Amino acid sequence: MGEDGCVTSAPQRPDGPTPTPRLIATDLDGTLLRDDKSVSLRTVAALAAAEEAGIEVFFVTGRPARWMDVVSDHVHGHGLAICANGAAVVDLHAGRKFVQVRALPRATAMTVVETLRAAAPGTSFAVEMTTGINYEPLYPPFFQDPGAQVATAEKLLQEDADDTSAPVLKLLAHHSELAPDEFLTLARSVAGTYASITRSSPTALLEISALGVSKASTLELCCAERGISHAEVVAFGDMPNDVEMLSWAGTSYAMGNAHPAVIAAASGRTVANNEDGVAVVIERILAKRAAHQR
Repeated sequence: MGEDGCVTSAPQRPDGPTPTPRLIATDLDGTLLRDDKSVSLRTVAALAAAEEAGIEVFFVTGRPARWMDVVSDHVHGHGLAICANGAAVVDLHAGRKFVQVRALPRATAMTVVETLRAAAPGTSFAVEMTTGINYEPLYPPFFQDPGAQVATAEKLLQEDADDTSAPVLKLLAHHSELAPDEFLTLARSVAGTYASITRSSPTALLEISALGVSKASTLELCCAERGISHAEVVAFGDMPNDVEMLSWAGTSYAMGNAHPAVIAAASGRTVANNEDGVAVVIERILAKRAAHQR
C-alpha cells in the first residue's frame, strides 16, 4: 500500500498476466466484514455489481454454516459458500444445506488430540460437526451454543456403534498461555503429518482439518467444476488460514490489517477491512473492464 493509502497494483504471477477475472473469492471476518461484523453498503453494491458483470463471487471462510446469515443475502447466482476452511460447501439459497463435506476422520482427530495434549499440556478442544459444535469443559465457549454437548474430546470423537455420527468438519484447539503463532508452529511440527492446521483468531486458537483440506483446495474444486483456472481468480484475505488461497489465486490481495504471513503470500495489498478494501479493488476491476469495452 502506498503512502497515499491507495491500493497497489498486484505484480504479475510467474505464469504471466492475469486475464479478466471470472471469480472473486473473499474471506469474511477481517476481510469483507467490518470489525462490527457488518457488510457496508459500499461492499454490498460492489458485490452485486461484480455478479451483474458476470464475475462469480464466492465467500470462503472459516465460519461454520450456521454463522453465514450475515452474508446470505449478498450471495447471488450459485448461492454457494465455502465454510469451515474448506471442509464444507453450503448452499445459502437452500437454508445452508451441505452440498459437499470434506470430513476430518475421527481416528485422525483423536491422534491429533493425543499429540497436542503431549506437546502442549493445557490444550483444550472443541469439535465442529455438521450438526453443530461440542467442546470440553475447559474450552472457552467464545459463542455460547445452547445445544452443545460438553465432554472430553475423546468422548466427543467416539464413533457411534452404528456409524451414524455426524461428520467432523474441524477440530479446534485452544491454549491459554502460548502465543498464537507459537502454538501454530508447535502444532504443525508435531501433528502436521496428520492434518491441516491453521488459525484465524487473534488468540491461540487452532483450526484443524483433514489433511489436504483448505480454503484453496476446496476453491480449486469449485473452480474446476466451472472451468475456471486459478489465473482467473482474484482472492482476498487477512489471516494465516487464507495463505494457501492467496498463493493459489492468479491475483490476490492482503488486507491493510493482514497478518505478515498473508502479506508475504499475496500478490498485492488493499486497504483495511474497515475501509472497504475488498470493494475498493472490485470497483477498480469493474472500472478497468468498462474502459476496455468502450
